[in-house]
Amino acid sequence: MALRGLSCCARFVLHHHERAVFGGALQSGCFKARGGAKRHLLSEDVVKLQDFQQRKLAVAHQVSGSKSHYFDTLNQKMERNELILKDELKLLLHLCQTPEDMVTARNAIYRYHEENRNVAFGDFRFGPLFMRLCYELGLEDMAISTLTDRTLKGFFSDGTSFNIAIDMLFTKECYEGALEVVGEMKSQGIPFNKDTFTLAFATCYKLNTPKSYRICLALMEEGQTKGILIPRHAYCCAVALALKQNDTERAQSIYSQIMSIDSRLCQNLRVLMLVKTGSIKDAVEALTTALLSKSSVLVRKPEFSQEVVALLRERSSDGPWELQVERVVRRLQQAGQVTAESLDDLLCRTPSGKRRPLGILEEGRKRGHSRRTMRPLQSTLLSE
Repeated sequence: MALRGLSCCARFVLHHHERAVFGGALQSGCFKARGGAKRHLLSEDVVKLQDFQQRKLAVAHQVSGSKSHYFDTLNQKMERNELILKDELKLLLHLCQTPEDMVTARNAIYRYHEENRNVAFGDFRFGPLFMRLCYELGLEDMAISTLTDRTLKGFFSDGTSFNIAIDMLFTKECYEGALEVVGEMKSQGIPFNKDTFTLAFATCYKLNTPKSYRICLALMEEGQTKGILIPRHAYCCAVALALKQNDTERAQSIYSQIMSIDSRLCQNLRVLMLVKTGSIKDAVEALTTALLSKSSVLVRKPEFSQEVVALLRERSSDGPWELQVERVVRRLQQAGQVTAESLDDLLCRTPSGKRRPLGILEEGRKRGHSRRTMRPLQSTLLSE
């Protein structure tokens, strides 16, 4: 009876999860901040972890009986080699709370894929759900091993799954693993989107090796050949990597391909390139222009990293431009246009995501929503 009612329960719960009532504070160890700033490259609009956690809460309130009973019942089905239905797997993924649960979920995925490898899944994609669970529970090793397992080829058929995994590995500073996932994505023929290029180039920048530099340039050339629009953030990572590899000529070439260079990151990279090529005069002129900017008081004036300013001072020391450099730097400091943020901080800044109407922002603040994610803060499960 329990086995016969399993798929019916799964369909009912997943169909009605949006009407669930979020009550009580559930404890979770998700996203405990480590020392230092977190290095996310994808915004919440892309990762959608908070949305997924809300759906998990809704499903948990809809399920009748205990979670352990559902897992036991599904394990019995797998032991008897019975068919795993789509709604059963969806419900299973929404009920996962621990690494042990994820072992069961992964086994179910293998069974489901074995039974349905030649059948289209329709509009629903399981990959992003599984990767969000790995992200939530800190299971980066499981994410890599599952994504790169050739027996599951075709299961992760979307770029979102790979992008979420790369972002998780980047956050954990597992750059070699992140680059391995990039390679697997390419070998499986999964199309790269703008987020993939940003993640891939940032990973190569972090590794900062001749090999990662070659990979970055190869991916850039391939993307350009295919007419793919590579985002500014990705180009900036490539410029920074070229400068780290002392390839100033290539750095300038890549920088020239950026359509809009009015961002703080681009302006810092431009000054850094000028300093590294010995164009101290041009660097001073760039800083002077930023200092004399007549933009509206409501517009943030250009700011320069202390790291970039320090290198300019070092390279101009005992030279003909030393006095001019000290003068313009002092004026920038007095104007509050020198920041303690490093170039790395600027490169690895989490994008803000889509802007929301002012009315929604104000309403969210009154209701106690997160300013960054605009998600309710009632439950510690949803905390960052």
